[in-house]
Amino acid sequence: MTGAAASADIVIAGAGILGLSTAFQLARRSRARIRVIERGSGLGEGSTGASSAVCRFKYSHAEMVELARDSIAAYRHWQEFVALEKPIGRFRRQGVLWLGNGDRRWPQAESHRLAQLGIRTDVLSDDDVHRTFPMLSTCVEAPDLESALPHACVEGGSHLFECDGGYMEPVDALTDLAEACRRAGVEISLGQEVTRINTVGGRIAGVTLADGQAIACGMLVNAVGAWCRRLFEMAGLPLSWDLRPTRIQIVQIDRPAGMDGDLPITVDTTGGIYFRTQKGGQEVIVGSIREEDEREWIDNPDRFAPYHDDEFAAAKLHALQHRLPEAILAGRVRGYSGLYTINYDDMHPIVGETPIGGLYAANGCSGHGFKLGPAIGSILAQAITGTSRSFDTAVDPAFLAFDRVPIPLETRSVLA
Repeated sequence: MTGAAASADIVIAGAGILGLSTAFQLARRSRARIRVIERGSGLGEGSTGASSAVCRFKYSHAEMVELARDSIAAYRHWQEFVALEKPIGRFRRQGVLWLGNGDRRWPQAESHRLAQLGIRTDVLSDDDVHRTFPMLSTCVEAPDLESALPHACVEGGSHLFECDGGYMEPVDALTDLAEACRRAGVEISLGQEVTRINTVGGRIAGVTLADGQAIACGMLVNAVGAWCRRLFEMAGLPLSWDLRPTRIQIVQIDRPAGMDGDLPITVDTTGGIYFRTQKGGQEVIVGSIREEDEREWIDNPDRFAPYHDDEFAAAKLHALQHRLPEAILAGRVRGYSGLYTINYDDMHPIVGETPIGGLYAANGCSGHGFKLGPAIGSILAQAITGTSRSFDTAVDPAFLAFDRVPIPLETRSVLA
């Protein structure tokens, strides 16, 4: 198709969770001709495929809680949302346990705040955790990550449990969304990349692909994740937001011997990790919630180390052993790295139309992209079409708008 002319009403660059969610939600409420351009040869080769896909509700700002609530509602009712008779994606509701740090006040305060936003939670004592999840330690002392020496554990915590949190395998979600998009008339082109953006009078007029194909269009959605700055530069848009591709590591191990019973998605603020099971409980994955592990900036997202570092794995598995004291962490350690696009100005996504007419942003999700994907797609689809449908979020689009001022935060990490 080199040199062939084509046209679309809307081009979406990127077939990750944000791009496909936006495409599907546009298609189900309009007759626009929509084309999705994905640089990867398959689905899930970017940030979405490397996501741990944890879906939790606890955020600092009420608007983010509401966005998570509305997105998780789509995942929990996935068959209805994607309108497929037999989707392969399935939301696994394990609950999310936020282990306490010795301060008994914050779980109660958070439970009350979240309840006002429609989120079901429980406040658990140490004994409650032991009865429900007997393999978990509720120690409030941080493990020694430098020497890895054991310590005498101290209890006395209070813990927050999100009843409806969970996860979905991210590539399953992409596969279903792609099928739903195609059934709705969306064209998805894999192994292609936008290499030029044409503007006329300060508005989007079209794009050119790597194979030379020109596509005339009046709207372009930038949903390419770690490559987003390239598209803004192609459009001639100076970007004031500090968006940086950042390498994030995940460690995987087989289910340890001695780990009996169910395990919730667990956030360990003293140990600096989160973990959950996958593959029917036969594997455990471990990630970091520490700010210092969110500073490995990547100049070229086409080139980064996709594996895990041994030092990283050792520290995170030591923290995991602290939480699973009876488990035997043996066997082969595996892992991988993916790319977050972190907005270092305020850790929140930028979503909506930019100063260039017809150019929309869905960028800088800072590790929240999967859990917020349906809601971000809803914001963009409502803005572009002016219509509402089921599963839409009612969060004011100004909250994440391109031209907003940075959102104030107490903590600047993935937990913001």
